[in-house]
Amino acid sequence: MITRRTALGLLAASPLAATPLSKALAADYPARPVKWVVGYPPGGATDILARLIGQRLSEKLGQQFVIENKPGAGNNIGTESVVNAEPDGYTLQLVNPANYINASLYSNLKFNFVRDIAPVASFQRVPNVMTVNKDVPAKNVAEFIEYVKANPGKVNMASSGNGTSVHLSGEMFMAMTGCKMQHVPYRGAAPAITDMLGGQVQVIFDNMPSIIQHIRSGSLRAIGVTTAERSPQLPDVQPIADTVKGYEASALFGMGAPKNTPKEIIAKLNSEINTLMKEPDMTKRLVELGGEPRVQTPEAFGEEIKAETEKWKKVVEFAGLKVE
Repeated sequence: MITRRTALGLLAASPLAATPLSKALAADYPARPVKWVVGYPPGGATDILARLIGQRLSEKLGQQFVIENKPGAGNNIGTESVVNAEPDGYTLQLVNPANYINASLYSNLKFNFVRDIAPVASFQRVPNVMTVNKDVPAKNVAEFIEYVKANPGKVNMASSGNGTSVHLSGEMFMAMTGCKMQHVPYRGAAPAITDMLGGQVQVIFDNMPSIIQHIRSGSLRAIGVTTAERSPQLPDVQPIADTVKGYEASALFGMGAPKNTPKEIIAKLNSEINTLMKEPDMTKRLVELGGEPRVQTPEAFGEEIKAETEKWKKVVEFAGLKVE
C-alpha cells in the first residue's frame, strides 16, 4: 500500500520530480495552515524569530503559519516530530544551534539532522551575549573570571537547555578559562531569564534576540559577546575573545523541512523568505534582534548546517560533554 507520505517521497526523489503534478503542488501551496515547530517554549530567541517571520509568511501566502512549541530533550522532541512528519510542506522546523550541537552531544538520537531535514532558508547569524544579573559586581570579562575564581561553587550559569548554544557557549568559556560554574538548564530562555532577573542564577550566554531587551532596559548587564567582532547592537560590549583568545560561538537560525519534501515547495518557501528578508521593516527588526538578515539558496544553507555541525562537534569534544 502506497501512503501519501511514500508518494510524496517518491515524487521528490524521482528524476521526474519537476512534472506538472509537482509544479501544481507548489503552485497551490499552501492550501491549508502550515505547522512550524519550535523546540522551545514561547519567549526565547527561536520563538521570537519564528513568530516574526511566520506572521509575514501568513500575510504573504494567505494561510496561517502556526507556531507549535514542542520543548524538551534539548530541542530533540520538536526536531524528531518534524523528521517523522509527512514531507508535504505542512510541517516545518525552526533550525537553530541545538540541531548542530546535538548531533555529537547525544549518543542515542533517532535521527540524523543533516540527513533527515531538508534545508529551506537561513534567517540570520547572531552572537550570544554573556550577561550577568545586577548583583554580580563584574563589569567586564576579566573581572568576571576573577569573581568566579574568588567565589568557587557560588556562581550558577543558566541556559535554555542541555546542548543548546547557550549551554555550550558557557561550557567553552569554562574550559578555556578554568572557571568552575554550576550549570542550571531550563526549558527555554524565558524561564532562565526570569530567574536571572530574580537573582537565582548569575550568568547566561543567551542568544541576543531573547536577552537584548533586558540589557537595553538595564535590568541585566552584558559583559561580552561571543562573536570575534563587536555587535552593532551592543557596540560598547567587548568580544569575549578580547580576553579569552580564540573564543567564538555565534548562532545560525533558519527553516528546515522533512527530507523528501518536494523541491518545488522548498524553492517556493525559499523565494518567499528571501523576498521578505529584503523588506525594510523585516531588515530593521532582525538587526534590532542582533543580526543582519541572510539571503541564501537551500543548498548554501545546507552547507552552512554541515559546517556548524562540525564546529560544534569540536566544542562538545573540547568540553568533554555527552548526553545519553
